[in-house]
Amino acid sequence: MPLYEFDCEHCGQVFEALVFPGEDAEQVACPKCQEGHVRRRLSTPAPPRTVSMPSAAACASDLPPCNPHCCRLPS
Repeated sequence: MPLYEFDCEHCGQVFEALVFPGEDAEQVACPKCQEGHVRRRLSTPAPPRTVSMPSAAACASDLPPCNPHCCRLPS
């Protein structure tokens, strides 16, 4: 189910709406004024998430790893 951003051409409200497969985006109504004169906005995709890893100094310490993803460096 894609999430789209819309502009209401009647009241100027900017809102998001889920558009289900097989549903026409022209059937979306503004949640503020209930008008059906909306325009889909061009939006950018969200950047991918990254997982932070412990630093090499933390992994090289004599302490046991804090998590299973810690990279133990040889001494």
